[in-house]
Amino acid sequence: MLPPADWLLRRLVVLSLVLMTPGLHQASTGPPSGLRRASPGPPPGLRRAPPGCSGGCYCSESRGGGRTVRCSNLQLTRVPPDLPNDTRRAYLDYNLIGAVPADAFLGLPDLVELDLSHNRLSRLEPGAFRGLAASLRVLDLSSNRLADFRAEAFGGLRARANLSDNPWHCDCGLQTALPRVALEPASLAGLVCHTSEPEDAGVAGRALLLAPDADLCAAAKRTTDVAMLVVMLGWFAMVVSYLVYYVRANQEDARRHLEYLKSLPSLPGKSEESSTVSTVV
Repeated sequence: MLPPADWLLRRLVVLSLVLMTPGLHQASTGPPSGLRRASPGPPPGLRRAPPGCSGGCYCSESRGGGRTVRCSNLQLTRVPPDLPNDTRRAYLDYNLIGAVPADAFLGLPDLVELDLSHNRLSRLEPGAFRGLAASLRVLDLSSNRLADFRAEAFGGLRARANLSDNPWHCDCGLQTALPRVALEPASLAGLVCHTSEPEDAGVAGRALLLAPDADLCAAAKRTTDVAMLVVMLGWFAMVVSYLVYYVRANQEDARRHLEYLKSLPSLPGKSEESSTVSTVV
């Protein structure tokens, strides 16, 4: 005997509801975890700095350990103050950095290479590279606006430095500073004189290291010699003036003393003796 039609209809409705329930549940709760769409990442070409890296820079593992920090072409106007302590290579080239203050890289004991080329550097403060003497091996300062060379900025650095393409002003200060730096001697070949003092020193357009006969301190020495001569003549004049004054003062005192003695009355005893002697004669 066949079941009634209404009974079959109820069974079909219940079966349809059972089949539709998982779909309704997924629609309300979202797709399964294995099918969920990943959240969109940053736009192409924009790299986010890894955790612990200086803002805007890109960090990667360096050969031999530590990090390589690349801050090239970021329009930076100063040295980033938050470079990671384990930085081994730092590339700050092609920026707008105008000066390196004292202790700018203090706290980076593992730094072996530093690139500051193609900036607007015009001043290196004393102690600019303090703390890097034991580790730094390569320093690139090329293509900047450095004119004054001061030994105090480099401290005890023994690195190989690139100092080329800077408008160096060669004067007595630069000449006396060269023996006081510990940079590799070949580095100093990059000190090409853009201007000089005195102007007729014959070093313009030449590396000062390759002009050993140039003496930029000759004028200063002459000035010092003249100043010392003037000082000595001044002291001599003062001594002569004092001696003349002393002699004249003594002569005046002697004359006054003699006049005083002459003005004293003669003693009576001596007068009688004088009269007796006169009578006997």
